[in-house]
Amino acid sequence: MNKTTEPFPAATFIKEIGRGKKGARNMTRENAQALYAAMLDGRVSDLELGGILLAMRFKGESVDEIAGFLDAGLASFAPLAAPAGLYAPVLVPSYNGSRKMANLTPLLALLLAREGVPVLVHGVTSDPGRVTTAEIFAAMGIGPARSADDVQAAFAAGKPAFMPIETLAPKMAHLLSLRRILGVRNSTHTLVKILQPFAGPALRLVSYTHPEYLEMLGEYFTTIAREGRGDAFLMRGTEGETVANANRAQQIDWFHGLERTVLVQRDAPTDDVAEGPAERDAATTAAWIAHALEGKVDVPASITEQVAQCLLVSKSIQANTGAHHGEQG
Repeated sequence: MNKTTEPFPAATFIKEIGRGKKGARNMTRENAQALYAAMLDGRVSDLELGGILLAMRFKGESVDEIAGFLDAGLASFAPLAAPAGLYAPVLVPSYNGSRKMANLTPLLALLLAREGVPVLVHGVTSDPGRVTTAEIFAAMGIGPARSADDVQAAFAAGKPAFMPIETLAPKMAHLLSLRRILGVRNSTHTLVKILQPFAGPALRLVSYTHPEYLEMLGEYFTTIAREGRGDAFLMRGTEGETVANANRAQQIDWFHGLERTVLVQRDAPTDDVAEGPAERDAATTAAWIAHALEGKVDVPASITEQVAQCLLVSKSIQANTGAHHGEQG
């Protein structure tokens, strides 16, 4: 039998991680990589897989575990090529959609693309009870990218590319889909939000929902995030999305070269509500975004600030990449 198809004995790992939040022990980066690679390849039985996902849900991921999982995840699909130009790619994960507010993630992506930035939005196409970025893009005539060539074509046309996670990283998408069976999220939901699928540097826009993830991801980006992958912005999600809250700015932390800088300060609480779509459905949101792009309604100040910071850092990443290549050449 081919080694890569042999069942993976996961019981020894479950024994360590399955003792609850206080009794469980963290895996090494190498063991986490081996376990997640086996999960991606379908070498872990359904019973053990469910046990692993729930054990990690209760325990919480360590920085080394996230790094090991991500190593395996990145090895499971072919990287994308970054186009030449003034700006490094900007990655906008979209795995939540909106339930209460209008989802303005497409507005952020379109504003950046209009400035010449290669913008890759990746995420889910649908989520019951929520309005996804994919649905709003579809209402605006922007279909999903089905291949790397489609992504490059969108960049060349000055448009954001939306690639479903099933297309970008099919094996990771399968683990993500297990939420529908188990009823709870798993580690893959965190991994896709920090995924950097380009062969060269890019700017990742990363959001968190729970405070413990702010701490864990902050440690990850200042200790382990690999050199040459580019920079990251980290902020509290707007209903889980990486677009700035239209009503008040969240703090944005910038991670660059394992250093952490506060780029945007959090606004004080206010009762003011920014002008936005009258309803949160895809068609109404798409029409409002089109008006915002045409200057007929104001873009929320917090999103304008987020775009400005993305432009500055994306440009600096690309300039540094060019200088590095020049030194090597």
